[in-house]
Order: sequence, then C-alpha cells, then structure tokens
Amino acid sequence: MPLRVKCPTCKKPVEMGTAWFPFCSERCQSIDLGRWANEEYRIPAVDQTPESGDEAGAGGDAGDEEQEGGTRG
Repeated sequence: MPLRVKCPTCKKPVEMGTAWFPFCSERCQSIDLGRWANEEYRIPAVDQTPESGDEAGAGGDAGDEEQEGGTRG
C-alpha cells in the first residue's frame, strides 16, 4: 500500500509516487512556491551573539555603551 499524505496546499489525499508529490497537482506546487517567493513562510532566526570574550568587539557597540554610561555619572 503506497504512502498517502495530505497535500500541503489544499489538503487532498496524495499517494507517494505522483508527479508532484507531496502536492496533488502542479497548481498546488506553484501556489506553495509562490508563498515561499513572497516570504509568507519564515524560518525563525537563531541569535548568534558570541558568548566568549574573544569576539567582544565584533558584535557592535552595545557593551561599550553600558560601560561608558556607568562611568559618566
């Protein structure tokens, strides 16, 4: 028995092995591609702030502002 999943676009059942799998048709595949192109789908970004002191100056001036603010008064 072939694997059956729901089309991500219209939710119709689709069998593995069809020409547009996992979509039910070329139309649903094109709709999904258009959504990616329009940035309707987003992958969450991961904060890549360095945690070690080795790269402290590379990330910007956020740490410098705290130090200067504390010494001014």
